[in-house]
Amino acid sequence: MSQTQSNAALAESIDWEKVDGLVPAIVQNSQSGQVLMMGYMNQDALAKTLDTEQVTFFSRTKERLWTKGETSGNVLRLKHIAVDCDKDTLLVQADPIGPTCHLGTETCWGEDDANKPALVFLHQLEQVLASRRGSDPSTSYTASLYAKGTKRISQKVGEEGVEVALAATSGDKEELINESADLMYHLMVLLQDQGFSLEDVANKLKERHK
Repeated sequence: MSQTQSNAALAESIDWEKVDGLVPAIVQNSQSGQVLMMGYMNQDALAKTLDTEQVTFFSRTKERLWTKGETSGNVLRLKHIAVDCDKDTLLVQADPIGPTCHLGTETCWGEDDANKPALVFLHQLEQVLASRRGSDPSTSYTASLYAKGTKRISQKVGEEGVEVALAATSGDKEELINESADLMYHLMVLLQDQGFSLEDVANKLKERHK
């Protein structure tokens, strides 16, 4: 099936009559899984989204098509769209460029870190770690690790791995969590240093699971 045929099949699978021509579209960060916003698409908005690979909605207030980020530059780059079992809601997976909300927050539900899923936090931490590469080593521990090079980062991963094993064998549960956090942090730094991410690791696990 060609991409054109696939896009046509997606549009045809929606029950447009049921939703009065406007299908709700929930936008999710394709990497972290965090829900970013919700909008509405008519058939033209869906077609433009699929054609340009930038998420486009139908604005009910402006009564026209509206591509997210058309003025701010904070676009949503399309990764995948799926229709739900009732054929009346879309799940749009996208990569956000900048904050999604017009108020400057990452999502339209604010920035309540305490209520964020743990996996979302890991994704955000990964972005912070990546931003430290090339920074002045005196500004942060992470920047100093990158400056010391792959060998030192690898040593830290090995040391923390041993600490995790020792904590587990000693039965110290609190220390096990603390050392596991240290191991995860240093592993993420090492992956970044080598040009990889936790997503690459997760994809390998998914591949093995199959």
